[in-house]
Amino acid sequence: MADAGRDKTGRTSLGKRLIRWIGVLVLCVAALLAGIVAALGPERAMALLNGTPPAEAVPAPAQETAAAQSGDGHGGTPAGPTEKIVVTPFKEIIVNISATTATGRETSRFLKLNLALVYDEAVQGADQVEPRKLFLRDSFQEYLRQLNEVDLQGSVGLVNLKTELLRRARAISDSEAPQEILIADLIVQ
Repeated sequence: MADAGRDKTGRTSLGKRLIRWIGVLVLCVAALLAGIVAALGPERAMALLNGTPPAEAVPAPAQETAAAQSGDGHGGTPAGPTEKIVVTPFKEIIVNISATTATGRETSRFLKLNLALVYDEAVQGADQVEPRKLFLRDSFQEYLRQLNEVDLQGSVGLVNLKTELLRRARAISDSEAPQEILIADLIVQ
């Protein structure tokens, strides 16, 4: 005698297969929601579902609004109680870098770079950044001249460039005051 869930060819009925797929789909959605709650935390997950900002992201009415509007005087970025962020731009840097043509021949390309150094005046040794700015520029140029065109490709190349320039800025200023390198223009031609 044949199974009640199978037809004459021995296959399960379409209805039972559909119910199994719906069950699998429900389990997948439940696992996705559990992962979101685990990653964000219950408060942020509920805020995401409700479309409202989480409680910790809502600023206090008077105090934080006044602090955000006043800023620190350097580009409008609000500063914390112990930090004073300064952005110091550098003159345009143009150097030769090496490149390889499609035929495998070594050639030279120009690298044009406009950048700025972000540093925190509250950190010990920050007073050495501005007086050593020419030394910073010289160190940056020395590093840039050693690069190959391939070193600057993609987002990894940009991250490596910024990391190396920041490392050099911290070494020359002899402090942890330099926080970030901002790149306005990066042109290889």
